[in-house]
Amino acid sequence: MAESAQQPRAAARTGAGRSKVLTSYDPRTGEVVGDFAIMGAGELTRAVRAANTTEQWWATMDFAGRKRWLLDWKRAIARGTRDLVELISSETGKPRLDAAVEVTLAVEHLDWVARHAERTLGRTTRAAARFRRDQPGSIGHLPLGVIGVLGPWHNPVLAPMNSIASAMAAGNAVVFKPSELTPGVGAWLADTWSRLSPSQPVLQVVTGDSTTATALCRSRLDKIAYTGSPAGAREVTVLCAQTGTPLIVEQGGRGAMVVQVDARLDTAAAAAVYGSMSNSGQHPAGVHVVYVADSVYEPFLELVAAAARRLRPAADRRASYGPMVLEAQLDVVRRQVRDALTRGGRAVVGSLESIREPYIEPVVLTEVPEVSLAITGDAVGPVLVVNRVAGMDEAVERVNASERSLPVAVFTRDIRSVPEFAERLRTPLVTVNATPVYGVNGPGRIRDPRSLLEFTRPQLITEQRHRDPLGTFDNHPQRLRMARALFRLRHRV
Repeated sequence: MAESAQQPRAAARTGAGRSKVLTSYDPRTGEVVGDFAIMGAGELTRAVRAANTTEQWWATMDFAGRKRWLLDWKRAIARGTRDLVELISSETGKPRLDAAVEVTLAVEHLDWVARHAERTLGRTTRAAARFRRDQPGSIGHLPLGVIGVLGPWHNPVLAPMNSIASAMAAGNAVVFKPSELTPGVGAWLADTWSRLSPSQPVLQVVTGDSTTATALCRSRLDKIAYTGSPAGAREVTVLCAQTGTPLIVEQGGRGAMVVQVDARLDTAAAAAVYGSMSNSGQHPAGVHVVYVADSVYEPFLELVAAAARRLRPAADRRASYGPMVLEAQLDVVRRQVRDALTRGGRAVVGSLESIREPYIEPVVLTEVPEVSLAITGDAVGPVLVVNRVAGMDEAVERVNASERSLPVAVFTRDIRSVPEFAERLRTPLVTVNATPVYGVNGPGRIRDPRSLLEFTRPQLITEQRHRDPLGTFDNHPQRLRMARALFRLRHRV
């Protein structure tokens, strides 16, 4: 959500009345990728009804049966990898290598959930503890029903697949609304499932703009999974609150890097440049500011500058990265760079002249004040800030001064010192000698049992094997004396 107001590249064609067709464009060339329906409340209602019906078939199937279906689907996606990679590149402008990596990770996650769903969600027994009122029994995890998935454009396969595959493996049906910028990718995924099971739409896609997303949120589904911008997350949260629909929100963001005096500078510099500029800096993970120990600042900055100057944005196969997809974000980058320079920052690579729609050439800034928009704002382009710090105490202060709790990458050879250093940081994730990568060691991590548990409801079955004196009105004094004795023995009173 929150993309339709910013992005003319995926346009709704108007006619005599409400727009009915969404046109997807290649951001590199402006060529039409495809036309897709803008589905309204009526289409959403039919899709949800179909999902409720097919979910009853899917949920009653055992784990082994769902595993076979999901592995067949995985093989269908894998066989079509070349077409899917080309489609991702066309709708997002990503280089084909980046798109291929994304598809590979998505297929790996689908394979993992298919094979691990029973181990994670299957019913397990629970023994009673001695001298306690715990009852023996078992706990299982049952499907919720119908799950709505709202996907982003920046990782149009991997990000939604994290939720789609997990929800399906847990026994749910899924209604997937892809970003209005990548409707073709969403339709492709749903078509591969439909060809396997045309009569059982366990996965359906609904295409459209923000009105379609709003209708999905209001469809009273059993859960919504959203991945995208903070602004979109706020909109979805309000909509789901109105209907009491449970919501999973995943927000990424490029974080900070800390380079200590003993770091391998060439490795750290390469990681900083990749983490800030891959996919034109539009990834939901990576690095936007580096804090470098003073004694290694100069050589580190030279390595970063050299690596950044070798990059070339373009539309061809040899390009380092592609165009900016959201047109409004070109202005965001322009404001951030201008603000940094106005406040005394220094451009080491690039300048305001590097912003040439729809591409932005690499920009490396240094000596940027911490109050600058280049540091406090959302990182949305191939811009990297490198600032020196007197030591690690100052690095901690600067990282913790951020209002957002984003990942931190620490580069050092002294691995044993990292836990103590990391505990001082207000961050949910610390990576060591590597930048956070979406789906690997950053947001949306694949092959995580929690991704399966999110789409289930636990059910506990207990068994009463012994007479419980507290579960009856027949409370004989002897039982009370025994209970007191056990209490004193257990708690040493």
